[in-house]
Amino acid sequence: MLSVLFLALSLAIDAFAAAVCCGANGGRHGLRWRDSLAVGLWFGGFQTGMTLIGGAFGHRLSQYLWRAGQLAAFGLLAFLGLGMVWEALSPEKEAPSRRYELRPLSLATLALATSLDALAAGVSLAYLGQELLSSALVIGAVAFVLSAVGGLLGQSVGSRLHRWADLAGGMVLIGLGIRVLLT
Repeated sequence: MLSVLFLALSLAIDAFAAAVCCGANGGRHGLRWRDSLAVGLWFGGFQTGMTLIGGAFGHRLSQYLWRAGQLAAFGLLAFLGLGMVWEALSPEKEAPSRRYELRPLSLATLALATSLDALAAGVSLAYLGQELLSSALVIGAVAFVLSAVGGLLGQSVGSRLHRWADLAGGMVLIGLGIRVLLT
């Protein structure tokens, strides 16, 4: 089970980085605990679900479909990252417009894009004979905790650095997209 915990930590790094970006973009009043828990639930839920899907249907996934998933994840992360960079370089706006990252569709998009590696992990776990449900729950729990903490950490950075945090967050999302594309 220790190997599953290390796998969970490695899978949650992308989600943690994306959650930091969400927190950094939390607006003038910052990210509330409730928002941070929502971020954690989205990322943890998607990590769990994608692991289960990978384990259950992985042997039927072809290389073509996997490559299409990589391209989709790259496109989604690059699109969201470019939006953050654009906003950081635009003239100052009112704080409420800075909370777009916390909309359910944006969170679902980020959660999906950062959980594609959990799909591959689910395939691997099934082929290695690991207990899939307990492994997926550990992976999801680790992603939940790291994402919730990442959102709060990003908020503390974002509340002090505003535009620079948006710019850095956008660049991180673009970098994650490139990483997904290349791996």
